[in-house]
Amino acid sequence: KKAILYSLPLLFLGPVSCKDKPQSNIIIAHRPMVVHQQKPQAIGDAMRTNNISWVGSKYTVKVSVKCDTSLPLATDGATKYYDNRVNINILRSDGTSFFNRTFTKADFKPYVDDDYYNGGALIGIVFDKVDGESLKFAVSVGNPDKTTDEFVPLELTVSHLGGVSIEKAN
Repeated sequence: KKAILYSLPLLFLGPVSCKDKPQSNIIIAHRPMVVHQQKPQAIGDAMRTNNISWVGSKYTVKVSVKCDTSLPLATDGATKYYDNRVNINILRSDGTSFFNRTFTKADFKPYVDDDYYNGGALIGIVFDKVDGESLKFAVSVGNPDKTTDEFVPLELTVSHLGGVSIEKAN
């Protein structure tokens, strides 16, 4: 009985004395939060070539879309994008250039509203069809995000004399 009586205080003091004591030499420093600026994304860099018969001859139509870091950035609200320059080069069968012009979004300003012009990009220009003595191209100016279809469709026409006209597409 005496052994049990003397061991009871030890059983009580044992668990209490094993408790961790706070250490004053531990310093907690929070790491500063680093905000990564997302680089603007490129939406261009494509080349399309079409061989066509037009006004009695063979021609090659080359449309080159290139991202241009010197142009003002486009945005979809969250992400910034580089705008594009699009070059249309129409070559005769002997390889000489009939038409060679580079377009930017500024060329289409009169045909789009301010929202599409200020925040949008020249998404692209693609050859559409031969229409008599003219070549028709589809032009898209609008939201640079590839997952959306928010753009203004335009039609660019190159005449057999090299003249250019632009109008809103249906």
